[in-house]
Amino acid sequence: MDGFGDAIEKHRHELHVHCYRMLGSFDEAEDMVQETFLRAWRRQDTLQSEAGLRAWLYRIATNTCLDFLRANPRRPEPREAPVVADSWLDWPVRTAVPWLQPYPDDLLDAVIERETIELAFLAAVQHLPPRQRAVLILRDVLGWPAQETAEALEISVAAVKSALQRARPVLREHLPAQRLTSATAEEMAVVQRYVDALEKADPSLLPELLRQDVYQTMPPAPMWILGREAFLAAWTPAMVGEGSWGDWRLVVTRANRQPAVAAYLRTPVDSLYRPYWIAVLRIEDGLIAQITTYGRDLFPAFDLPDSFSAARSS
Repeated sequence: MDGFGDAIEKHRHELHVHCYRMLGSFDEAEDMVQETFLRAWRRQDTLQSEAGLRAWLYRIATNTCLDFLRANPRRPEPREAPVVADSWLDWPVRTAVPWLQPYPDDLLDAVIERETIELAFLAAVQHLPPRQRAVLILRDVLGWPAQETAEALEISVAAVKSALQRARPVLREHLPAQRLTSATAEEMAVVQRYVDALEKADPSLLPELLRQDVYQTMPPAPMWILGREAFLAAWTPAMVGEGSWGDWRLVVTRANRQPAVAAYLRTPVDSLYRPYWIAVLRIEDGLIAQITTYGRDLFPAFDLPDSFSAARSS
């Protein structure tokens, strides 16, 4: 087919999102897209028509991800006790998905629904065996017919229906009771107040922003914090007093259709603010319910500067 490279390149982004849903990892999804394109080049003779290119590529991408998961089997891990916790709170999260990464909103198409890309959905999907996961994504997220899904996975229609019947209850079990809705002005006001509290190094501004059972996870590290008082106890020393880490500046961004903040730290011996962490916030009923914090290695994916001066931050 003439212009084959250009034709498949047009689908790179949506295939990346598809592989991301399958794997939960932004970086691994990129590797799978590259492998998908390599396989597509080698199998050009199996493409029956240009009209079927998109579905053909999705079929290759899905099976590429399944091959990866067969070679690299993994399941969510039982979560250990939180490192800091309000003693009376029950654990809201019993498993961890250490490979889960955020997806920058700037790279998401407008047509991608929030509920199919939020971190909670991605984490829940990882509890499914790979084939059930593929069936659920193709059928319930992409809206493929059962016959087309069966052909893509080389299984029977009956097997597709069975897999979907098993997958849906597991997904519901691991999803939060409240699903996220479209971003609101109230939500962004909460984010700005959170930013102000950290930049002012004033932990007294945080309690009214946090749910009593707020929790913070830090993939891939196993450590996590449970409860408002525990969160304040863990973070106050980093903000004020002799143990303060330095001066914080935060940049508001978005990931997985959720608000996020990228934190820069200027230590007492440095003249620049340097990347430190990215936190994705889950806001429910006007309060922060969950904070998922990632390391500085993800700053390039969000097109964030590698440093900036105190003059620029003022």
